[in-house]
Amino acid sequence: MPNTIRIAAALLIDPQGRTLLVRKRGTQAFMQPGGKIDAGETPVQALVRELHEELGLRIDPDQAVPLGQFSAPAANEPGFQVQAELFRVDSAASVVPAAEIEEIVWLAADQSPALALAPLTRDLILPLYRQTVSAPR
Repeated sequence: MPNTIRIAAALLIDPQGRTLLVRKRGTQAFMQPGGKIDAGETPVQALVRELHEELGLRIDPDQAVPLGQFSAPAANEPGFQVQAELFRVDSAASVVPAAEIEEIVWLAADQSPALALAPLTRDLILPLYRQTVSAPR
């Protein structure tokens, strides 16, 4: 597939049921934390590395629950598709924007943020998150 960016992304959920969105420096769109999968890395290895680099968050690979693969137009690379391996990560640890992350926001399932959102986040991941969190346990 030409022009496809393979990433691992986290639907990171805190004990209050909120999910984390991040915005990279020099960009407008908020998206899930995560990043490109390097050669020789599994999606979960990429996720563990990116969460640590971007947020100072150390997770056990076993904490990452695969939710599937999702594709959408890339937010910051025109003409590219992003193909995301999405994992749910429940964590009570505090996060700190690091590396290229400029801003973070915690979002509750019933909030409709007045934020610019990446297409993948807006069209696929947030609807999934809202279903997940509001589903009867």
